[in-house]
Amino acid sequence: MKIYEILLIAGVLLAGILNSAAQNCGCAPNLCCSRHGYCGTGVEYCGTGCQQGPCTTSTNNVDVASIVTDAFFNGIVNQAPGGCVGRGFYTRAAFLEALRSYGQFGRTGSADDSKREIAAFFAHATHETGQFCHIEEVDGRNNNYCDTGFPQYPCNPSKRYYGRGPLQLTWNYNYAQAGSANGFNGLNNPEIVATDRVISFRTALWYWMNSVRPVIGQGFGATIRAINGRLECDGANPATVSSRVRYYTQYCNQLGVAPGNNLQC
Repeated sequence: MKIYEILLIAGVLLAGILNSAAQNCGCAPNLCCSRHGYCGTGVEYCGTGCQQGPCTTSTNNVDVASIVTDAFFNGIVNQAPGGCVGRGFYTRAAFLEALRSYGQFGRTGSADDSKREIAAFFAHATHETGQFCHIEEVDGRNNNYCDTGFPQYPCNPSKRYYGRGPLQLTWNYNYAQAGSANGFNGLNNPEIVATDRVISFRTALWYWMNSVRPVIGQGFGATIRAINGRLECDGANPATVSSRVRYYTQYCNQLGVAPGNNLQC
């Protein structure tokens, strides 16, 4: 993920201005845990992306584990060649354990909406990791991805914030916030996203729920824009867009659901 969308940045700044009482959930029963991991009430906390508490975004009764079956999951990750470092790292058990921290994933709207969200998540993960072959960005060690425009997330000069995990988490501000939401020090230990398989999936789900889930109702093309907008959309890289769409439609077919409209970005 090379771009942090403007809307998410605005949301982060708003969260800081509101100076909420707590991060990383653990809120009182009457408070919502917002998409950014802060406790409070109102639409900023209980609306889209709300993780725990009296969220106003209702969930359905879909059992994500019954959709992401062994056959579905392994049918995806086993496409990686035998020599890939991702073989054996990305497991269904790790995904389901990470899912416990993000109970709203794949549970909004109709049962078909749930299937489309699951297909979309795994389509992007498949593309970003080269069919779950890579845990880290290829040649990522040559890239720092330190944005000094976020002084609240100071880069550790001995660390590199290149892509890691199923959705290739990138940039210091993403690592910092993903770490805060998932119980690790993202600025000083970004490597854990490539060494702990559960945390690896948790960071991907964190990014999904915060940056991608809010636009999923606009079609798969909107999710591409949320992940890598200017680098791929509006004709910037049609080949990568086509790759993501191809995986998405393939997984929708496997799950027996229509992919919907607006597939391109």
